[in-house]
Amino acid sequence: MIFDTDVLIRVFRGHPGAAQLVEEQNERRISLVTYAELIQGARSRQELREIRNFLNDHAFQTLPLSENIGHRACVYMEEYTLKTALSLADALIAATAVEHHMALCTANRKHYRAIGELDLRTFRARRDD
Repeated sequence: MIFDTDVLIRVFRGHPGAAQLVEEQNERRISLVTYAELIQGARSRQELREIRNFLNDHAFQTLPLSENIGHRACVYMEEYTLKTALSLADALIAATAVEHHMALCTANRKHYRAIGELDLRTFRARRDD
């Protein structure tokens, strides 16, 4: 499964449901775009170390961008940006999941719901989390 940035941010903020979801997966992957977004969001060198350590400790594989991913993302942008305000980052993350034939786990279903070929798994926090 590929995890969207928003799910990992919830893990870093101590959300037990998000942490459990990550722990339950045997194969954990992220797009290179997600890794870049996590780095961009780090507020200190310590947070950057924590992000790298978390990804290493949980055996996340970072999937690189490719020509096919870039092309597919552009197709998504042309098709959906005016309708749904699909961002470049989200288009690249979605294209990565589709190109690798993997599900994308996100808490922001609305960012991706227009992309019919995407196997989308929505993370929903329980009320007691």
